[in-house]
Amino acid sequence: MNNKKLRFRVFELRLALLLCASLLCFFSGSSQVKSSIDTTSIRIGEEIRYSISVDADTSSIVTFPEGQSFLPLEVIEFYSIDTTFQQAKIRLIKKYGLTQFDSGKYVIPRQAIKINENVFYTDSLLVEVANVVVDTTKQKMFDIKAPIDVPPVKREWLHYLLWIVLILLVISGIVFLLIQRKKKIGEAKRQLPPYEEALVALQTLDSSEYLKNNQVKDYYSTLTEIVKRYLDREVDEAALESTTDELIDRLKLHKDSGHLDFDQETILKLNRILKRADLIKFAKMQMESHQAQVDRKDIENIINETHEVIPEPTEEELLQDALYQEQFLRKKKKKKRIFILASLVSLILVGYGILSFVFGIQTVKDTVFGNYTKSLSEATWIKSEYGSPAIILETPEVLVREIDTISHAILSKGLEEVFTFGNIQNKLFILVGSSKVSEGQQVNLEAVLEEKLVLLETNGATNLIVKNEPFSTEKGVTGIRAFGEFNIQVADNKFKKEKSDYELLLFAQDGAIQVVLIVNEKDDLFAQKIKERILKSVELEIIKKQ
Repeated sequence: MNNKKLRFRVFELRLALLLCASLLCFFSGSSQVKSSIDTTSIRIGEEIRYSISVDADTSSIVTFPEGQSFLPLEVIEFYSIDTTFQQAKIRLIKKYGLTQFDSGKYVIPRQAIKINENVFYTDSLLVEVANVVVDTTKQKMFDIKAPIDVPPVKREWLHYLLWIVLILLVISGIVFLLIQRKKKIGEAKRQLPPYEEALVALQTLDSSEYLKNNQVKDYYSTLTEIVKRYLDREVDEAALESTTDELIDRLKLHKDSGHLDFDQETILKLNRILKRADLIKFAKMQMESHQAQVDRKDIENIINETHEVIPEPTEEELLQDALYQEQFLRKKKKKKRIFILASLVSLILVGYGILSFVFGIQTVKDTVFGNYTKSLSEATWIKSEYGSPAIILETPEVLVREIDTISHAILSKGLEEVFTFGNIQNKLFILVGSSKVSEGQQVNLEAVLEEKLVLLETNGATNLIVKNEPFSTEKGVTGIRAFGEFNIQVADNKFKKEKSDYELLLFAQDGAIQVVLIVNEKDDLFAQKIKERILKSVELEIIKKQ
């Protein structure tokens, strides 16, 4: 009996274990995490691609490792997540670029992946980083070459080239406009009076090959245009745009009003010819060449009759016409000036766009409109000594000694000699100052730095960001370098504040404090280059101990 109970207990225990294993398999099967690397051996600095693959439900929230969690290996690239769908599940693949700059064997630690509220861990992986072998017996060794003085590149040719191209474009545009204007004036001068023009056009139609080639439609189109153009210039200025019925109605109105003494038969004859031409042009009606010649003769007679009935203009009409012509010419000249001006502006804009595309927008802008800091950076620089003990540096222009230091009270407090260039509210400001201290007096540069920064704020600097680090010149004089940015009110706009960068160098030798401050507009590339060049040139007169 006891054996039966024992066997039953063992069976229950096995059943429970089997059930737990099934549940574990179910939950682990719903979310599967795998990790892999593309290689297990690299050389120093090469990249390893580390991949984490997660299979989960589409509704699951998956969180991959972020930051430097792969130490001792360093993450150099976080790649985007690659997503694929497989029926009701989703596969997410996240890749990382890893590297190591020391040789040896390293273990990539287990990485934690959070799926909803559950945390899964990848396996740890072993990677070997090998040295780059250099055979010094085969690789020739050379001495360090002496420095070579490279003359500064002068870009004056680009300045002249841009101006030459722009001027040529403008001249070409002006010449083109003048040629077009001359062409239009010549055409206007060559235009005959309406009556003579109509007769010449009829003679030209007679010498055409329209009727010989059975091009009746083209013949009637030209014929009706001749008579309409004549009526448009001599009788009614809306004749060319009018249909046949509209034109006939307008001619009848001229007759009824007594403006022109048209013969009724002339109007009816013109109506028949125009309607016949409409049928030929739009209904493709066929017409014999004999009828076309008759219609051509009738059109000439209509033009002659109309010319005879047009009355001579009165003195009052001639005066009104002269006033109208004067106003018309005035308006025409105004339109012409506007057109020429608009054309010139368009040419300049097109030229500016072409040059900007070829040379760059900023280069063209600086060349055409000028750039103060660009001209400073390209000027002949001057190397000078300032104060005692001397601060030696290169600048675009010689710094001016400040007699009244109140005008530059930013750093003048506690300084005996101050030399400046520009103003703190301008694109570039340089200040060099120095003062002597009692022999043997210990100077706390940190305290001096705090004092100068406070004075900077009292003179308009807001939102001041400060970073500092040790600094030393090429001759080994050490000090403090403070740098950062602040907002400053623009000189010609009391409401606008621009961001400025600054560099502040402080030195303390036995018996002297020396200060160099450079402030430049943050987004001005040339001012930034000027500042960097000045900082590289800074040297100090070394005080010799007695």
